Amino acid sequence: MAEWLYEAGIGEERAILVEGGAILAARVCWGERLRAGLVAEAKLTSKPAGARRGLARLEDGDEVLVDALPATTNEGDAIRVRIVRPALAEHGRTKRPLARHEPTAPPRPAPSLLDQLRAGSAPVREVRVAGPEFAAHGWDELVEQALSGEIAFAGGSLTVSPTPAMTLIDVDGSLSGPRLALAAVPAIAQALGRLDIGGSVGIDFPTLAGKRDRQAVDRALGEALAGSPGRWQGERTAMNGFGLVQLVSRLERPSLVARYARRGAAAARILLRGAERVAAPGALELVAHPTIRGAIRPEWEAELARRTGRQIRWREDPQLVFAGGFAQAVPA
Repeated sequence: MAEWLYEAGIGEERAILVEGGAILAARVCWGERLRAGLVAEAKLTSKPAGARRGLARLEDGDEVLVDALPATTNEGDAIRVRIVRPALAEHGRTKRPLARHEPTAPPRPAPSLLDQLRAGSAPVREVRVAGPEFAAHGWDELVEQALSGEIAFAGGSLTVSPTPAMTLIDVDGSLSGPRLALAAVPAIAQALGRLDIGGSVGIDFPTLAGKRDRQAVDRALGEALAGSPGRWQGERTAMNGFGLVQLVSRLERPSLVARYARRGAAAARILLRGAERVAAPGALELVAHPTIRGAIRPEWEAELARRTGRQIRWREDPQLVFAGGFAQAVPA
């Protein structure tokens, strides 16, 4: 039976749904306060007359977009909102959190990742960061896929790219068009769960001239999505004459690919996880690009020292790529 494995990392909670030695789905949380499920008081600061959407400011000063506003709501009104999607970091900008008007919902913080998992049907097991469970199921390979956006399958590969409008999945390979499209279908269905991809997704299959070929891919994709972990729910278009299919589902958090596109933030957390897993005795030396050290908060470094019981040392190397940092034991 599939179960969730959960790690409480430094600066990053992570969970993987595993079965038969493989990762079926994954979740990552970076501790943002404005996550889906938070209910808070706000003041409506901007709304066109008669519109159902506006801009509101929470009591701590954060701004959110608000849907489902009554047409009679006016600027300056006190309202209560529920966050349905956190802020999304994109190239050159950050998309504001999205909320809904929830006048009767009691104020509450966002549920933790662990709370969300426990509310589901699969059992949840907490494991140590230094334990073998995540590595044994292929966590490092999953992180590499999230960082690169590249996923290989027999006969071809997928390239997953987050954009401001949607996540794009490009199918490429050496097989003939119909064979390549069908071979890509299971990899696509698996990638949606493994990389926690939601929202609008555009899939660029090879162009298929024959209507029967397109219909065969549509059927295969529908069956693969229906059989995927969590039973993917949403809407999808039929393949058009250019090989494009669009999927639309609820977007409640950034995908792993979108999170790990923030290279410095992702590399900092990867480095901390690696440091917790160093088994050899001695002080901990963290070797990283100066930007990565700058991304690690003082409280994270203090928590690393507390968890490991070690002295923390740094060696900055501007020649290292962001993902090239590592931790090692050195004489105390």
